[in-house]
Amino acid sequence: MENLFRYIVKEEDKELRIKELLKRRLGFSSRLLAKLKRGDHVFLNGQLIKMYEKGIPGDEITVTLPREISDFEPQAIPIEIIYEDRALLLLNKQPGYVVHPTKGHPDNTIANGVMRHMLDRGESYKIRFINRLDRDTSGVLLIGKNSHSQDYLTKQFQDNTVVKKYMAVVKGILEDDNGTIDEPIGRPVDGDIKRTVMPDGAPSVTHYRVLERFKEHTLVELTLETGRTHQIRVHMTHIGHPIVGDDLYGDSEDLINRQALHASQVIFDHPVTKERMSVSADLPQDIKLLIQELKSK
Repeated sequence: MENLFRYIVKEEDKELRIKELLKRRLGFSSRLLAKLKRGDHVFLNGQLIKMYEKGIPGDEITVTLPREISDFEPQAIPIEIIYEDRALLLLNKQPGYVVHPTKGHPDNTIANGVMRHMLDRGESYKIRFINRLDRDTSGVLLIGKNSHSQDYLTKQFQDNTVVKKYMAVVKGILEDDNGTIDEPIGRPVDGDIKRTVMPDGAPSVTHYRVLERFKEHTLVELTLETGRTHQIRVHMTHIGHPIVGDDLYGDSEDLINRQALHASQVIFDHPVTKERMSVSADLPQDIKLLIQELKSK
């Protein structure tokens, strides 16, 4: 699959060198520009051009990104596609699957399923995960099909312009309809997966909104300002309302076989069109059944 970008030079661009124009107008990162400089990838009106040259209004700049492909083993892992184009692949990740291979999980990951999907479509790209979800967290998973998509969205996450919303079922009744948890999170033991609120931890902010109260539980929507590892799980436990099914952070109830946490919505700017996109993922069946059970009590 060819990653092709086009741009028509405008009047206000005439003093910009091609390198600066690509950075400002298309949002290309310095890292990507360095890659483009090393190969034959940038053309002006169909002719190969150096990055230090300039165009005139009306000229067409075309950029082809370096061809890349991942080497994950293709496997028939089920993936639910929410949205796909030549720049992005957005999934509703199912619970129980690690995102990419690790020492403990060398295969049967989402990456293996995406590799199979890519090859079935006759495409070729390097699979770049832009956000990460825990093995037992479901919901919106963003994958970039080229380095520009990855860089462009990663910068949005770093600049906190991406809206990240989750849904969770927590223990106990949250009395306030809305609230904010602003507590630093760190790892008390090096090498341990578990995190906790600690004075010298990284700044972490979670906003919550009550969606529904049950007899002994609450359905909440959570919006993240930061993206620390296990942030929602740590914060909700800290205020005395651990996520149902999260045995790592204090819930021992046998109501669901994983933490009832779902990445429900992500809002971001598209890396090519620059349009604001809102992508949502339906609740998985196990959380729907949990909610039905809690309503019946």
